[in-house]
Amino acid sequence: MADASSLRIQHHRTDRDLSRFTKTLCSLEQALHPGMDLGVLQFDWCQSHLQPHRAEASNVPSQVRMAVPSASSLFGSSRTSSAASTATELSAFASSEALDPQLQRFLEDASARLCEWLGSASKRSPLPALRLLPEAFPEPQGVGADRLLDDLQQLMDGAYQPNHPGALAHLDPPPNTASIAAELICAGLNNNLLAEELSPSLSQLERQLCSWFAARFELPDGAGGVAASGGSLSNLTALVTARHRMGLDHDPNAVILISDDAHVSLEKAARVMGLRPDGIRRVPVDSRGCMLIADLQEHLQELKQNNRPCIAVVATAGTTVRGAIDPIPALAQFCKDQGLWLHVDGAIGAVFALCPDTANLMAGLGQADSITVNPQKLLGIAKTSSLLLVREQSALQETFHTGLPYMEPAFAVAHGGELGLQGSRPAEILKLWLGLRQLGEQGINAVLEKALLRRQRLEQGLDSSVLEVTSGPLHLLACAPLGADPARCDHWTAAVRQRLLDRQIMVSRPVYQGRHRIKVVLGNPHTSNALIDQLAADLNDCSREMV
Repeated sequence: MADASSLRIQHHRTDRDLSRFTKTLCSLEQALHPGMDLGVLQFDWCQSHLQPHRAEASNVPSQVRMAVPSASSLFGSSRTSSAASTATELSAFASSEALDPQLQRFLEDASARLCEWLGSASKRSPLPALRLLPEAFPEPQGVGADRLLDDLQQLMDGAYQPNHPGALAHLDPPPNTASIAAELICAGLNNNLLAEELSPSLSQLERQLCSWFAARFELPDGAGGVAASGGSLSNLTALVTARHRMGLDHDPNAVILISDDAHVSLEKAARVMGLRPDGIRRVPVDSRGCMLIADLQEHLQELKQNNRPCIAVVATAGTTVRGAIDPIPALAQFCKDQGLWLHVDGAIGAVFALCPDTANLMAGLGQADSITVNPQKLLGIAKTSSLLLVREQSALQETFHTGLPYMEPAFAVAHGGELGLQGSRPAEILKLWLGLRQLGEQGINAVLEKALLRRQRLEQGLDSSVLEVTSGPLHLLACAPLGADPARCDHWTAAVRQRLLDRQIMVSRPVYQGRHRIKVVLGNPHTSNALIDQLAADLNDCSREMV
């Protein structure tokens, strides 16, 4: 365990403060890692904050390289009296009579800190070190703007940094700048998409945007949709709608057919829907990660023999690990012949249908009965941004209509609260609308096409004689040492992930087909060709070292 002598503080503090600091840090270290030596930590004292620096000692495990927040959270704030007076300056509710200068200043200061955080992303790791956080609960007396901003800064400093060029681990790109502003406006408007009278203009905007997406996906007239809080909820809403349309609302023996590589949200949906433990049947995939229709047919035949009705077949347009796309046209024809509902989980890939040059990847999308699309995963629309589109808008209303006796009737169609599971909903559609307006069709095309080019460049740079590359036609891929068993893959991927993190490149290590892989998502517009080439070289070198 660390003691005071192992800490090099570059500026003098009082013995009392140093003692309190040491006890706090050691207590945290002991709680997280009993019996483990924290090693040498180095800090700079700057403007009443302890700024973290990377521990240089080679014997310090990366898991315990800790950063320390502002001194006020450790030693108590020196601004107690000023904070109390500031609390009266920033009202908890904006004035309804005139512009509120305190609110304006507070928002400007918060925005300045956010812009600084975004603009300094490349100067630190995309994954921050462990750190202490401000208190999570309210104090007896409210705090003022300065304290609020300081607390915000501590949380920001400990946040994952998607704006870093090396943030390549997941489907979480940097935020689109217009959608950042829209998020602020959305919060300030505080409208509710539950009902038209609570969101007059925004309810219309949601309908118009859903219609635009439906048209771009080549769904027929009468198609529409609803925004939801993420792809998991969109998928659940689609499957509940399918069950209702198939007349299986009260049949727990019903089954959903999905591929081996389909998303885990479908498993959750089956549980929420009250299906039996075997209510999800996974169909094998081929060497490209695509559902095998012959095996699908066998599964369906077995279900019929056992009097197990099928709610829906789910095709995936962009699987989570390799970006594979199920054969949507063939699945659509199969479902049409069998009288089945086809849902396409296009949370990852459906946006490629928006670009003329990449729309061929989503061939047959318009033949689906329902589609999930998540613009947040590549276009950078600030979370959350997900739409569920349906071939017949009326299917949603039929499934979720309960009546809203405490609301005035909707002007033309159903209230938003009767088109899905959610009642109260923030007007997140504003972020999608403003982000798409900022990008324009040319900007959307550029984001999609460049993401594919980055993946192609990385894949071309990987040495297939030492690496097994698992990919699809989209912007993500996975790899592992050629011929390595699961135990070696586990060890190799953990070591490689840490080695890359040391170079400020963050990748993930999912388990796919029984082995850990290194997964890289190339949806970050800040990622340069030089970084991609370096990443390829590092992966090749690490694999050769294992051999």
